[in-house]
Amino acid sequence: MPVLFARIPEDRVGALIGPGGRTVREIARRTATSVEVDGEEGEVRISGPDSDPMGVLKARDVVLAVGRGFSPERAFRLLKDNTYLGIVDIKVATGRRDKSVLRRVRSRVIGTQGRARTRLEYLSGCSMSVYGSTVALIGDEEQLDRATRALELLMHGSEHSTVFHLLDRLRRDAAATEALASAPAPGEEE
Repeated sequence: MPVLFARIPEDRVGALIGPGGRTVREIARRTATSVEVDGEEGEVRISGPDSDPMGVLKARDVVLAVGRGFSPERAFRLLKDNTYLGIVDIKVATGRRDKSVLRRVRSRVIGTQGRARTRLEYLSGCSMSVYGSTVALIGDEEQLDRATRALELLMHGSEHSTVFHLLDRLRRDAAATEALASAPAPGEEE
């Protein structure tokens, strides 16, 4: 029986458990796993049948996403195939640990009234949560790549408009590539 452990911040345990335990039961039901939460320590034990180890991995990712600030509803996006959780540590990405830098970078990523975060989510296709010194992302491989590039540029001081133009171009290029891939080859009939 595969077993994985995760630790989440104590202030996120309530969000993980949910009203009357509803959220943790829903994670267990949708992934066919057993999810046990130690409310005092923030430790989570996830186990599942040998026949489906992917359920355990998906449940762990949902738990970690809730721990990084996502609502359970947004974290359930991870249950789709080819959808992943990415976490960018601001302290590691900037190479700085002082609180003033962390506060400034968090502010740049979120933007006034959350507009930068909303725009970044729209243009990259990722869901995003800024919690503590991390930025968590949920999306497919291409979306995560685009969002991570944009985050790194913002963290290193690039102008918001420059980053958003880049994201828009990358999104259009991806859509054009997808359209070409699905178009019939020359000489073939539809």
